[in-house]
Amino acid sequence: MVAKITTPKRLVAALNYNEHKVSQNKAECLYAGNFLKVAKDMNFYQKMEGFERLNVLNERAQTKTLHISLNFDPSEKLSADKLVNIANSYMDKIGFGEQPFLIYKHNDAGHPHVHIVTTTIRDDGSRINTHNIGRNQSEKARKEIEREFKLIYAENQKQFLKQKIQPVNAEKIIYGKVETKRAIANVVNAVLHTYKYASLPEFNAILKQYNVIADRGKEESRIYKNHGLVYRVLDKEGQKIGVPVKASSVNSQPTLNKLEKLFIANKDKKESLKQHTKSLLNQALSKKPAALNELISLLESKKIATVLRQNAAGRIYGITFVDNQNKVVFNGSDLGRQYSIAHLQNIILTTNNVNVGAGEKQLHLNTLPRQSGLYEKNVSKALNETPVITTRLLDELLTAKQQGEFMPYQLIKKKRRKKKKHLGL
Repeated sequence: MVAKITTPKRLVAALNYNEHKVSQNKAECLYAGNFLKVAKDMNFYQKMEGFERLNVLNERAQTKTLHISLNFDPSEKLSADKLVNIANSYMDKIGFGEQPFLIYKHNDAGHPHVHIVTTTIRDDGSRINTHNIGRNQSEKARKEIEREFKLIYAENQKQFLKQKIQPVNAEKIIYGKVETKRAIANVVNAVLHTYKYASLPEFNAILKQYNVIADRGKEESRIYKNHGLVYRVLDKEGQKIGVPVKASSVNSQPTLNKLEKLFIANKDKKESLKQHTKSLLNQALSKKPAALNELISLLESKKIATVLRQNAAGRIYGITFVDNQNKVVFNGSDLGRQYSIAHLQNIILTTNNVNVGAGEKQLHLNTLPRQSGLYEKNVSKALNETPVITTRLLDELLTAKQQGEFMPYQLIKKKRRKKKKHLGL
């Protein structure tokens, strides 16, 4: 069992959160402890009154509300009665057994869990001291309850504590609701300290695998000017969707200032992993892929995700590799010139003896399969429309030529004849 305790500044916020879940059929109020009525016979205002009758007795206390969640291993099948008994035992052990409290069972996550709302103000107006309650009373209560109810110990809940992050399904997210924020937080928290990245684009290359992006906004926006950062969900086309979530509102505080410190710290840590990523790329290239999409598929089998970067005009200008095996990100050019997008395209051309002349399109590169979060908008179209710049073609483009060699006759400006001035006699 894992217990988490928060102290909201306003009671109504904690109560609203749980009651809103009930109204959406995503939660159920199982039990009302030390109330005059049972939970099912009370409306929102009656529940609120049960707490406020004590809160008004102490005007000096700044935090009067305790919001607790008790989380259990996904493999545990716990009945409503057992959850109520566990919650009651927990409240007794942390010193809140005589306080009014509400127990809510939530059904919107992959593991069983309950939320408990209570007040810190006693009926005599005094306040229960909650300093270090999580480390002291709660931790002791947790261990006793695990033994008493034969629960899986928190120390052994590796599956729960190290949950594998899954792609966020943007189509099922209700925009602006807490589920969006929770889904984003789960992804960001799992990536933040496990991957090595040295820039915001590299950080986003990881997040896009899970349909999330860290967004600074446009340069003229207030967020950008204030050095702010928000997180957005991406739809299956890679478009931003839903309400943005402020970085400061996520529990791990993944703000731009914090990320920039990680960029510096990760820069040196990445170096030791560079050779291993290069060896995996070399193994894929040794298969002599016939097209870029084939190379990408070979890399996927080695747990390397490929992100193609393009400019506003749709031209591919870079390639990034996310090594999910070693939890590190590299731009192709950072690994060496031979891993840049231009060089990789040339390798494929050379391998397949393809000659591309001026103006010809790279039709040998098949349309890339759509993979949500891995590619930028219209990357398939860009690949099929962007000419490959070979060395010969590059020389040709950079060679100075007379205007008439490549400009239609109608567009050539005619030189004006200078009029001779005739002096009158």
